[in-house]
Amino acid sequence: MSPHSYAAQYRNTGLSSAVMDADPHRLVALLLAGACDRIRLAEVCVARGDLARKGKAIGEVCAIIGHLNGSLDHEAGGEIASSLSALYDYLQARLIEANLNNDESALREALDLLGEIESAWNAIPVEQRQQPAVAAGA
Repeated sequence: MSPHSYAAQYRNTGLSSAVMDADPHRLVALLLAGACDRIRLAEVCVARGDLARKGKAIGEVCAIIGHLNGSLDHEAGGEIASSLSALYDYLQARLIEANLNNDESALREALDLLGEIESAWNAIPVEQRQQPAVAAGA
């Protein structure tokens, strides 16, 4: 096994551990961070002309955004959930455009918007984050 393979295996193990130990708030934070990382990768790939890897990275971002959108609780979230869903739909459209046209400005816009969502999510005070045990009445 090459040193690169060992490093990749180590990263995957670290990520698996982080996911297994994460509460719901942390899981969303990991998804947002992963989406932002993949957009940055797509930007680098466009600049290098690595279109296959760019397409894969954008596809991964779209999958993450799809999961985030699908996990919204529209009943409990009301207008905020509806607004986030519309924003996620817009991000998907911009990412598709970026993929089809190698549009770096669309990637930058998507990264800026996701970065704002990520910052807001991470700014939620710990005491306001729902803990599964508390939500279950434990």
